[in-house]
Amino acid sequence: QVQLVESGGGLVQPGDSLRLSCTVSGRTISGVFMAWFRQAPGKERAFVARISGGDNTYSADSVKGRFTMIRDNAKNTVYLQMNNLKPEDTALYTCAASESRAGLTAASYNYWGQGTQVTVSS
Repeated sequence: QVQLVESGGGLVQPGDSLRLSCTVSGRTISGVFMAWFRQAPGKERAFVARISGGDNTYSADSVKGRFTMIRDNAKNTVYLQMNNLKPEDTALYTCAASESRAGLTAASYNYWGQGTQVTVSS
């Protein structure tokens, strides 16, 4: 059974950094498409970043230049490095994985974690 567990969220101030982790069990993440999505209160879930099976990354315009997705196959973990956080980044961040080629929509992904809360506030 494939399981995804996120960690690393918290309460930070604007301009701070956080690194979210998503550790996968049940299969190797090597070559797997993985992504981060987020959902703010009262809003729909939104794509944040994706890493392809070949380790190409793509980020939403709202986080481009601030957020970076990284894969560590040895730890079976992907990370979302978030710099220069803004209040509008406040959301529940969820990791997702797909065993086939996946795009930027939630429907592309087979497996999901429970999420980790990020709150950016002064």
